[in-house]
Amino acid sequence: MRINIQDLTIGMYVSELDRPWLETPFLFQGFEIMDDSDIEELGRYCKFVFIDADQSRPGSLTHAHAQAQAQIPESTLKEGARPTRDKKIEFEILKKSVAPKQDQAYQDITTLEEEVGRVSGTFKFAKGLISEIMNDARLGHSVNIGGVRQVVTEMAESVIRNPDALTCYSQLKNHDQYTAEHSMRVSILAMVFGRHLGMDKAHLELLGTGGLLHDVGKMKTPLEILNKPGELTQAEAHIMEDHVPLGVQILEHSGGIPDPSMEVVRCHHERYDGTGYKSGLKSDTIGQFGLIGGIVDFYDAVTSDRVYRKGIAAHVMLREMYKLRGQSFDPHLVEQFIQCIGVYPIGSVVELNSGDIGVVTNINRERRLKPKIRLILKPDHKPYTTAKIVDLTKDRSEKGKLFDIGAVVEAEKYHINPHKYLPTALEA
Repeated sequence: MRINIQDLTIGMYVSELDRPWLETPFLFQGFEIMDDSDIEELGRYCKFVFIDADQSRPGSLTHAHAQAQAQIPESTLKEGARPTRDKKIEFEILKKSVAPKQDQAYQDITTLEEEVGRVSGTFKFAKGLISEIMNDARLGHSVNIGGVRQVVTEMAESVIRNPDALTCYSQLKNHDQYTAEHSMRVSILAMVFGRHLGMDKAHLELLGTGGLLHDVGKMKTPLEILNKPGELTQAEAHIMEDHVPLGVQILEHSGGIPDPSMEVVRCHHERYDGTGYKSGLKSDTIGQFGLIGGIVDFYDAVTSDRVYRKGIAAHVMLREMYKLRGQSFDPHLVEQFIQCIGVYPIGSVVELNSGDIGVVTNINRERRLKPKIRLILKPDHKPYTTAKIVDLTKDRSEKGKLFDIGAVVEAEKYHINPHKYLPTALEA
């Protein structure tokens, strides 16, 4: 039902505006008018809005309103005028993601393409090192702490210059080497997140070290449990949980691991509400490094393919993590993580308003809804024969309209392997 602003009354449910929601200060896409100030605020931005009669308070709609509704065919209302809970949450995430960050501790000092070349050797060395560390842990040998310090320092320097290069590399996943590669990805994610939070290089290295070593205790977990292609029994789950104290024991025996890094190892399965393991710590008793470790470990684990299930799409997982703020995760940190990763993380497959299908290759840290996209399929879903990168801040379609993201889509639907279209594909 389309209603002019001057005809609004308290209790009506606003389901749609006469302009994009992101151009207004309203947090939720769909809300009930609670008082006159809501009407005044709507009047500052809109001439009319759409009202959902079913969700409006009884008595808020007059006979005249009802007659007006009867005269407007249902087909004239915009699709999605009755938002689901997930849609409301997605819109809330959008609002928080595009909110300006008050203090920018870092500015990119290399382009993505430059940084991919600079850090490629470090990435390859890190892959070899983490495999060596896992094998040493399995055999009961001490961890190569010198090698860890070297590779983490180089990765931290790369993250400071431009975090997108290592983020691209972290998209190259081989589920047959899950534990080792997961550890490296957690290290990268932790440092990228730490950069977003404004941590200095020393703290980034502490985070990266903890991330790289957080799952070393799994090398003492029986392989039949570690690689089981199905749900663990309660007894098996308890054995799996022992990887946390076993990892602490291995690293304490090796020596030389700073306490903040050990906090990541010790606490990456603790949860904000106390439901995690192995100590049942909660909220501030976990410590910032432990809270960060829990967020990045969970995100990478659930978005990665495993022997027993397919990984969940990143944008879906960010929405689910947002729902768990204040429960599994620290509310402030999970909101900051979503802002750090972006609504459209690198590697996301998206459909543009032109009908083109593409892969997100670069994050825009100033305007997070405007990344760079490599176009893969034309509107008729025929492939592009030559690579074409579009910048959503300035590039236009053949019809002269600025490109914009319409939706995130499943890569499998279009038979796209997003990793092969990232700048790292030629280097890895």
